[in-house]
Amino acid sequence: MEEKNNKKKIKELELKGDRRDFLKKSSLLTAFSFTAPLVSKAAKSDFDERLAALIETQKVTLQINGKSHQLAIEPRVTLLDLLREKLHLTGTKKGCDQGQCGACTVHVDGERVLSCLSLAVMQQGKEITTIEGLAKGKQLHPMQEAFIEQDGFQCGYCTPGQIMSAICCVREGHATHEEEIREFMSGNICRCGAYPNIVKAIQQVQAAGKTV
Repeated sequence: MEEKNNKKKIKELELKGDRRDFLKKSSLLTAFSFTAPLVSKAAKSDFDERLAALIETQKVTLQINGKSHQLAIEPRVTLLDLLREKLHLTGTKKGCDQGQCGACTVHVDGERVLSCLSLAVMQQGKEITTIEGLAKGKQLHPMQEAFIEQDGFQCGYCTPGQIMSAICCVREGHATHEEEIREFMSGNICRCGAYPNIVKAIQQVQAAGKTV
């Protein structure tokens, strides 16, 4: 009789254990059925990224090509991405995006800067000039004219960065002879190999003695 009672108790415990397991599994399955679509939807819409952007943005005022821009910028945004993606100044090109090709060169306070390696929030109060800011109306900058006259470009992709560096080459006194020009311009890569004509363009501006 006692043995029969023990078996009955064991059976009851097993049933209780199964029920607990069932309830646990059911709860997990129910929770997952609700949360999985939400997680998936959030991932698709870059929810985290957008939420972080709202929280982390900083207000800055940038002077670009003579115009003042009041902006809210994420601290991690580069000057290159700000120019191209937010302000649509696409003359500044994205090449290697690692500071090695020079396609993204702009002027900051008159000095050449690789915009892909520069954070936009760090340019507060500085004067930024892109290729779009060189010409005065229909009057091209002397370096732009020289590049055209000397055929200093082929596909043209690197040309904006080349011109921005070339101006600094003359402005900083590194255009007195060909070897010096080539050394100064070595950070700007031209896949078409238009280097001889680029050097001629710089020499033309140097010889003209114009203020650049």
